Amino acid sequence: MAENFSVEETLTKYLPEKDLENVWRLLYGKHLLTLELPALATDLAKQHDFELAGYVFDAQSETARAPRVVRIGSVQNKIILPTSAPVTEQRNALHKRISEIIEVAHLCRVNVVCMQEAWTMPFAFCTREKMPWCEFAEPVQDGPTTVLMQQLAKKYNMVIVSPILERDEDHGDVLANTAVIISNSGAILGISRKNHIPRVGDFNESTYYMEGDTGHRVFQTAFGRIAVNICYGRHHPQNWMLYGINGAEIVFNPSATVGSLSEPLWPIEARNAAIANSYFTCAINRVGTEIFPNEFTSGDGRDAHKDFGHFYGSSYTAAPDGSRTPGLSRYRDGLLVSEVDLNLCRQMKDMWGFRMTQRLPLYADSLAKAIQPDFKQQIVKE
Repeated sequence: MAENFSVEETLTKYLPEKDLENVWRLLYGKHLLTLELPALATDLAKQHDFELAGYVFDAQSETARAPRVVRIGSVQNKIILPTSAPVTEQRNALHKRISEIIEVAHLCRVNVVCMQEAWTMPFAFCTREKMPWCEFAEPVQDGPTTVLMQQLAKKYNMVIVSPILERDEDHGDVLANTAVIISNSGAILGISRKNHIPRVGDFNESTYYMEGDTGHRVFQTAFGRIAVNICYGRHHPQNWMLYGINGAEIVFNPSATVGSLSEPLWPIEARNAAIANSYFTCAINRVGTEIFPNEFTSGDGRDAHKDFGHFYGSSYTAAPDGSRTPGLSRYRDGLLVSEVDLNLCRQMKDMWGFRMTQRLPLYADSLAKAIQPDFKQQIVKE
């Protein structure tokens, strides 16, 4: 598939207006208004060569509660320097790039912003090489990325979700795939580690880190309750569910995934999670093709190669009523600004009754049995 292919542009180009309206309704839910963004922000986005888009998710007016309007920013980007450049130079270049985009997010009055998975580095976990890629790992508390994000969070009064490769110096220097949640005060609220680690194709991540140990934390911020379901966790419905059980209103899914593997799944999973769990989801994917110095193999019969494949971007936001934004570009850096009314979360719980009909005790009992060594599947035979 061509990198610059766009579902939205193709539909708009070839479908008659009435057909387009119906197809759009099925693919994206109710029509969303375009968010009017400041001219200075659009000018800076153009100057820095990244896409800027904005949409509005509204909710019904209530008499007992005021609207709870929050602006969310989702950032997707390519790496800047070749993967052969020194580690500090690669990271510094990405720091500069993301700082530019966060400045524009501030101009767009974004309250909470999230970057893609392991945003400070190339997604080198396909290589199985330890050097130099482990050098990108940094501690949460005083690593250069966290320090920078703390400064920007305080400067812009913005909550920042910063997914990094973590070096846990207090526990044997082990690595973890971690999102650092920074309050708009500049303080570190906490961390959320990746719950599910892929072992498919070039995704050799367990060579570097294992499944996270932070569970399904939800962070109370000045702009709502947020959680982070990192990348591969989006394939596990139970993972999404537990963030909802713990009270999340916005769940970010910072990812790094390629078209040959997952693109048909991408538009569906975060939208399904938003519907099933009555919260907003932000699916964020990196962009571009990253070339590594040495060839590697995938264990699938393909010839040795130097790239992971094309990271197809297409970041989007989905709402608990099933509506969603169009995706950002498949090939350009971008900032998606979504204005949401968090009151919609409870309104959809009331409308659909998914929480009331959830029957957690039934599933808790079944799962408790399923994890026992002597478990037998309940298959009825003649």
